[in-house]
Amino acid sequence: MSALPTQRWSKLEIGFWLIPMVAFFVFPKYLTLGSQILIAALFALSLDLILGYARIISLGHAAFFGIGAYTAGLLAKYGWGEPISGLVAAAAVATLTGLVTSFLVVRGQDLTRLMVTLGIGLMFYEIANQASWLTGGVDGLSGVEMKKLFGVFSFGLDGRTAYLYSLAVLFVVFCFARTLVRSPFGLSLRGIREGERRMPAIGASVPRKLIAVYTVGAGIAGVAGALLAQTTQFVGIDSLGFPRSAELMIMLILGGTGYLYGALLGAALFMLLQDYLSNLNPVYWQFWLGLLLVLIVLFARGGLMGGFIALRRRFARGRS
Repeated sequence: MSALPTQRWSKLEIGFWLIPMVAFFVFPKYLTLGSQILIAALFALSLDLILGYARIISLGHAAFFGIGAYTAGLLAKYGWGEPISGLVAAAAVATLTGLVTSFLVVRGQDLTRLMVTLGIGLMFYEIANQASWLTGGVDGLSGVEMKKLFGVFSFGLDGRTAYLYSLAVLFVVFCFARTLVRSPFGLSLRGIREGERRMPAIGASVPRKLIAVYTVGAGIAGVAGALLAQTTQFVGIDSLGFPRSAELMIMLILGGTGYLYGALLGAALFMLLQDYLSNLNPVYWQFWLGLLLVLIVLFARGGLMGGFIALRRRFARGRS
């Protein structure tokens, strides 16, 4: 395995994070959509940790997203509407759930993990549906009332507070994930991804590391779900559903797995296309999204990030 990657921020990375700050001032009428994109990016980031770096294929990752959303939503509905503490509580509950279920997930290989994660997601969805007296069932959880952020900033209809709040949480969690994947732990995850059977030969405990990263990914997904509940002040049962997990997988395929930034780019592209195409044609918009997905898989291996890296390498070779 190679040496640890540098922790320094490149100019491209700095420029990337300036874009959402500029968008806040340039597109004030689209801040609500912007906050949804940021939340989706955080959700996609959580899956990229377990899929892109540990090669754990999951079709039930929305379970942790929904658990985080319901935790924050229920706390706010019953009197605890302080955003930061609600976010922490949602992260804790989702992390604990991820830890408990991780022992089932890491035991098998790709197909087994796929089925187990799908089953876990379906079970939590049905639990929420049956507990309609608490969750609201198919009608969703309403009556979520958030207090002002830091006692000053209210979650108004203009979306300004929701956007900046979501951006700040995304950046903090991204910094954590970036540090994690560039640490010795992250390097061992890459080793597991490239050759899981060879890792025990150098003394690495594969199950423990898979459990750890799966648990961390679940916690981050819970944070994303809590953000959605707090900024929209509503929790729908679809937050636990399979379609949300499937959309998440599409985001990662579009952006590219194993890069972190691929999750952010894929989420932004998916959400923007979904908004544009659904407004253009509410009935057949999924056709065009599916066509784009097929083209990217066929001609841009590694998604947007994979294509970008390939272009940079060709450009560097041409200059040399």
